[in-house]
Amino acid sequence: MSMDQKKQTAKAWFEELRDQICASYETLEDDYAGPFKDQPAGRFERTAWDRKNEDGSPGGGGVMSVMKGRLFEKVGVNVSTVFGTFKPEFAKNIPGAAEDPRFWASGISLVAHPHSPHVPAAHMNTRFIVTTKGWFGGGGDLTPTFPDDRDTADFHDAFKQACDRHDPVYYPKFKKWCDEYFYIKHRNEPRGVGGIFYDNLEKDWDADFVFTKDVGQAFRDIYPALIRRHMDKGWTAEERDALLHKRSRYVEFNLIYDRGTLFGLKTGGNIDAIFMSLPPEVKWG
Repeated sequence: MSMDQKKQTAKAWFEELRDQICASYETLEDDYAGPFKDQPAGRFERTAWDRKNEDGSPGGGGVMSVMKGRLFEKVGVNVSTVFGTFKPEFAKNIPGAAEDPRFWASGISLVAHPHSPHVPAAHMNTRFIVTTKGWFGGGGDLTPTFPDDRDTADFHDAFKQACDRHDPVYYPKFKKWCDEYFYIKHRNEPRGVGGIFYDNLEKDWDADFVFTKDVGQAFRDIYPALIRRHMDKGWTAEERDALLHKRSRYVEFNLIYDRGTLFGLKTGGNIDAIFMSLPPEVKWG
């Protein structure tokens, strides 16, 4: 398979996964019977955007899919495919770009912020990046306001099964990477209860692509199952306040440490798509 074929295959998968997830979350909105059950069920709104390179030439683009509903206060499932040339100061930090600063990147990025403090927030992304090298990266993690041992165990088990189908070292390695990456250093605390994180995976394209698909499918299947356990529960004002304060940690991480945010800003991405991950309401102090 040529590199162009690999690019199109990966791009098509990210878009297919997006469609599967959006359909699943709209079904959750339909089935919701919690405190806001009398409100209309949410639906995703899709917004396409185009990217230009600094010289004005086409540089790809993407589609934002955002839903604000009665279960999900805000959930975004974005897919983008961009290409161009890295600036010299950024290229030196990207594998294979120091030799040739041209790049191509495609991926899916999801962040879900439910209304309920009993339903965990979640993040998932997978991507394929090409410079003079070509590699996959991504993962998923869970950020509950009130951690639930069963939820945490089942979330990790879903990723462990996906990892174990490919390499027994993947899960412990990528779990550790996630724990270290999603750590808020200035507060000396983890962002959530973890998951997996991997990057620069380029052992064998076909195997790496299947693994990346398995990661996306594992998240696609497990997160709705966790949501259904808790989505119809009521909550107190104090519990909602705890959720809003927990979200502040999410914001701090994404604005200070997140690689995806930096990549989007450094490559002239769509600002609304980059900051889609931020929750609609937050508290500090």
